[in-house]
Amino acid sequence: MADKFSEHKSILLKNGVIVGGKRSPIDILIENGTVKEIGSVTNPSKTTHTVDLEGAYISPGWADVHVHLREPGREDEETILSGSDAAMAGGFTAVCCMPNTDPPLDSEDMITSVKQRANGHLVEVFPLGTVSKERKGEELAEIGNMVDAGAVGFSDDGDPVENEELMRIALEYSKMFGVPIVNHSEVRSLAKGGIMNEGAVSARLGIPGIPSHAEDIMVARDIRLVELTNGRLHVPHISSIETIELVRRAKNKGLAVTCEVTPHHLSLTDSNFEKFDAAYKMNPPLRTEDVMEALRAGLADGTIDCIASDHAPHSPEENEADLLDAPFGLVGLETAFGVCVVNLLDTKVLKLEELVEKLTTAPRKIYNLPSAEIKVGENANMTFFDTTTEWKVDSSEFNSQSRNTPFEGMTLKGKVLGVVNGNKIYSEN
Repeated sequence: MADKFSEHKSILLKNGVIVGGKRSPIDILIENGTVKEIGSVTNPSKTTHTVDLEGAYISPGWADVHVHLREPGREDEETILSGSDAAMAGGFTAVCCMPNTDPPLDSEDMITSVKQRANGHLVEVFPLGTVSKERKGEELAEIGNMVDAGAVGFSDDGDPVENEELMRIALEYSKMFGVPIVNHSEVRSLAKGGIMNEGAVSARLGIPGIPSHAEDIMVARDIRLVELTNGRLHVPHISSIETIELVRRAKNKGLAVTCEVTPHHLSLTDSNFEKFDAAYKMNPPLRTEDVMEALRAGLADGTIDCIASDHAPHSPEENEADLLDAPFGLVGLETAFGVCVVNLLDTKVLKLEELVEKLTTAPRKIYNLPSAEIKVGENANMTFFDTTTEWKVDSSEFNSQSRNTPFEGMTLKGKVLGVVNGNKIYSEN
């Protein structure tokens, strides 16, 4: 897809409706990557690249702060460029990539390498570094050097930081450098061997379960360490009612604690596992209907800050393995918006302006990413889309190199029509 985005000195978006603005269509003129005019543009130059949005919505560019790009080490599953193509098709102009690669992103050189490989694409890639060297959970990684190289946060994602003293030191560094620590919220001894939510469905199916307590206990510990250090904690892929309450209480105390939720935890439950399909194997696992409703409510009331896909590509060979051996995760960049429209907009959990905020302002604030505002004089960073087009998920059409999705064949709603970042534009028109 990289050849589908192009660069132009002058870009005109015609007849778009800015989310949160007036309902009447307007034009946006972009010159040399900067918004020059918003209103009625009547005399663009002959060389201006023009896209007629025909009344579609325009919002600030979306950001997905939990993405696995697999490079280096598993380029058969995803590369930085193929993952960026998938993000672009999904409406995202920025992604934060997780550091559990092979080798992991645990040094200044590794962070620099990711930034260099991503350079030139429309989508901006912001890497996280590891908390510990080689993700072993024993010795603190080069936090300061990685921040200088462009790391926006730190995580041993896939594995929790189990050592309390190491987590304490990491949180102290997070305060010093103003970046979040993102700890995989799981007590491994409680989750060991589990592949789905522990509950009535797992008991009926005879499948090993992961109790929500494995998440709750780790998050409770981490929040106590935030109280001790005044550090910054971001809780990834929240999936528990108790965790929602823990985060809510932490926020009420004024602690620097934020969290995210995935589209699949907002739309699927452990009952899907009755299909014995590895596509529904997630970590944290899909929970019960009441948890899904609580996650939606927590998103609506602001306890949950943002939506992130946890895009986790896997090869066909891995996904075709026995259910016990198949890896956790799904590719989510290209289905995220459609899942959110069906499960949040159409169900009136969120208004459009609220959904956009969960995809734009909130995630950028958590990781101190460059802001995206539709204002004259600002860098052009926008996503354009509709909320009515229905489409059927066909993973063979994904831009991601992997196909592991639980939404295969489902009818979703809401279509990404394109993105702009600076003087680069991708448009389906």
